Amino acid sequence: MTSMITPSTSVRPTPGQASLVTEVALLTQRRARELLREPQWIVSGLATPILYLVLFAPLLKDIPSPLFGGLSVVQMFVPGMLVLFAFGSGQGIGWTVIHELDTGVIERFRVSPVRRVSLLLGSVIRDGLFFIACALVVCLVAVPFGFVIHPLGLILTLLLLALLTGCVSAMSAALGLTLKNIGALAASVMGMQLPLTLLAGALLPISMGPTWLQVLAHLDPFYYAVSAARDLSSGVILSGTVGLGFLVVIALFLLVLAWASRVYRHAVA
Repeated sequence: MTSMITPSTSVRPTPGQASLVTEVALLTQRRARELLREPQWIVSGLATPILYLVLFAPLLKDIPSPLFGGLSVVQMFVPGMLVLFAFGSGQGIGWTVIHELDTGVIERFRVSPVRRVSLLLGSVIRDGLFFIACALVVCLVAVPFGFVIHPLGLILTLLLLALLTGCVSAMSAALGLTLKNIGALAASVMGMQLPLTLLAGALLPISMGPTWLQVLAHLDPFYYAVSAARDLSSGVILSGTVGLGFLVVIALFLLVLAWASRVYRHAVA
């Protein structure tokens, strides 16, 4: 996704510096307009999880349900698929940042009074909201396939995974500013996506694997997000798995956001 919007048209000048909330709101709107001007990204984003649901989930129907912890195939599969979608929803901003570096947009932001963390948060919030909107559609599409929606569980799942999207978005944006090369960024992001999502047990529960794989999975923060999302999708709200999932994801979000903010402050100085 690309944009030719300059700081002068995106962030309205004021006599003094605008509040952080105002800056973040304006920059989130800017990123949202970019997305709406290129709706093919919305269609592509929705198509991927729906294709997983239609073309992959039926392959699991003959696997004994005890291996899924008592969950139905769809109830087990949809939360894991949403974690894959959360990663995909956040990874694209790095390409936009590199385009903005090449076209001089970042250079013009260097002389603007906008806070550097606002530039980052505008992208992070846009990607999180995009994930929530598309994930709701995916969950509704999954209902005819047997997916049972527990309202509170779904709300908490979307909140948890929106934070995960924010982690990936902040990381991708910071890597874009650091690497400044599309090929290097693609290799870095794609190189992380496969091991993180496979070890998380996004497609199949990691409990089906050997002991060494289960031990290794506990080093992957995405594993805790998948486990918590599966509990929440089955209507289990107050569980240690859910609490641990939120604790790990929130801690990861804060760490990545702090690192990405520092990258922005140095790159857009």
